[in-house]
Amino acid sequence: MMQTHHPLAERALPGAQARVNIRPVEDGARFILRIDPQNLAAASSVWGASLPPTIGGLVSGFGRIATCIGPDEWYLIAPLTEQDAIESAFAALYATTIHSLVDVSHREVGIAVEGPAAVLALQASIAFDIAAMPVGSGCRTIIDRVQIILLREGQDSFRVEVWNSFSDHVWNLLAGICREIELGV
Repeated sequence: MMQTHHPLAERALPGAQARVNIRPVEDGARFILRIDPQNLAAASSVWGASLPPTIGGLVSGFGRIATCIGPDEWYLIAPLTEQDAIESAFAALYATTIHSLVDVSHREVGIAVEGPAAVLALQASIAFDIAAMPVGSGCRTIIDRVQIILLREGQDSFRVEVWNSFSDHVWNLLAGICREIELGV
């Protein structure tokens, strides 16, 4: 039996009074869904909620998150307890609708970036204008040469989805930026 280890377990920075906090996000089931946008209604019914039809769109509720990251590509997150049911439902969909659902839970980890200086912290290492990113949107981007999926969940609340193999690098980069912000550097 394979044992799982969250690479960022037991980490958090800094405290409740900080202008920006980072913390690991609880593990979840993560999938990449590729499907013709004309069949989005069928995939939405299997997912249990409407999938966003436009690139950058993000829909969340009941512990599930779905963001459109390409013309025919969605990044899906759900509680681990729902993973088998989601896989079974999409497997049944193969009978009528061509698609690809790939479990990427083993390769991804989430980092929450929260607080009034969250935009500043992310802007320090991401090339596009983070402040212009609408609340309730998501995109695939680069942070210090590392591919991530960035979700803007609230005005001062972001979620960075990064490969496990790069999670220490991204964590340490964000931790350093947080320290600089707290010191006013």
